[in-house]
Amino acid sequence: EVQLVESGGGLVQPGGSLRLSCVASGFTFTDYAMSWVRQAPGKGLEWVSSITDSGTSTRYADSVKGRFTISRDNAKNTLYLRLNSLKTEDTAMYYCLRAWGMGVPGITPRGQGTQVTVSS
Repeated sequence: EVQLVESGGGLVQPGGSLRLSCVASGFTFTDYAMSWVRQAPGKGLEWVSSITDSGTSTRYADSVKGRFTISRDNAKNTLYLRLNSLKTEDTAMYYCLRAWGMGVPGITPRGQGTQVTVSS
């Protein structure tokens, strides 16, 4: 069974930082590109960042470019997202996804999410 378990979210002040983690199991992690997506209250799902299976190539949404960093540790089957210079508009539930890009909602394996709240 494919499992993706996110952690690391929390309440942080504007300008602060967090590191999200996603531990994968039930499949060969090194065979898949991975992504982070997020959903703010009352809004649709937004793609944030993707990383190739080897970790050698990454992409970012314009809204997070230069502030967020995606990475992976294939030895630990873990995907990361470093969030720096956080803004109130980054408040959302963050999900890791077994896909390059948005995947197919309802089909692409996705974790249960970790909440990030940016507020003073």
